[in-house]
Amino acid sequence: MKRTESELASAGFRPEEGLHFPLTRSELTTIVAAALEEDDTKHDITTAATVLSDRRARCRLVAREEGVIAGMPLACEAFRQLDKAVTIRQDREDGSTVSPSTPVIFLSGHARGLLSAERVALNFVQRLSGIATLTSRYVEAVRDTGARILDTRKTTPGWRKLEKYAVRAGGGMNHRMDLSSAVLIKDNHLAAVDGDIALAVQRARAVGPLGIKVEVECDTIAQVERALAAGSDVIMLDNMSVTEVREAVQLVGSRAVTEASGGVSLRTVRAIAETGVSWISVGALTHSAPALDLALDFD
Repeated sequence: MKRTESELASAGFRPEEGLHFPLTRSELTTIVAAALEEDDTKHDITTAATVLSDRRARCRLVAREEGVIAGMPLACEAFRQLDKAVTIRQDREDGSTVSPSTPVIFLSGHARGLLSAERVALNFVQRLSGIATLTSRYVEAVRDTGARILDTRKTTPGWRKLEKYAVRAGGGMNHRMDLSSAVLIKDNHLAAVDGDIALAVQRARAVGPLGIKVEVECDTIAQVERALAAGSDVIMLDNMSVTEVREAVQLVGSRAVTEASGGVSLRTVRAIAETGVSWISVGALTHSAPALDLALDFD
């Protein structure tokens, strides 16, 4: 059963309107400066030993494989922090699809600054582009089914805003950003109330802010029935078979948003989507995405 954007919004998880970089200027400066300090770029002994201080160079960031770009503001900031006069021409924006040998940015500046910033810049853009690329593959796999691909909170500590941004760059949708964004009652929470879904939902609505959306993780059809009766906004179908997901979706109808989770792969995601489920959350988008192969080529 297809879900409209308004139905998705009613569940409290709104897709981003456009692709907006999630860091402020101050946050961008700080995270890049910390990465450059971690690499001790001020004491790059290899570059100091081999490159004259007044040497200038030109180079370009090039894709070595097909994928989706994300993280360009971070890469550009790395070069700017080590060479305030660097000239950057950006040919691809975040969210752009690239093929092998596609130039992404062209740079001209002091050779030492470009070389010292190279690894930090690549670390940012390769990691985030890898997430965007994997997300785009899942999105493509469920095309025309009405299902949306969501991320999870399985992110690198300190990088959540960036990794969830990369998911959006790949065409995915963000699940809750943090623990205060929505209620998600999982099996361990239910264990604390002896499995009483109605009580858990009641307490969540009493304690949470007015209008907070409540999601309940269900392992069985019987739990789905109880979650519906309790008035859950979103029902997570956890590690269910395709047959069980289809049965649960038909049972729920339009009374709540349904989310399939657990055991999702590129091999299985299409069949899951064809059950009519609203959302499919995939932890692998952020915890297992391979880096996109990008390189800095000097003229």
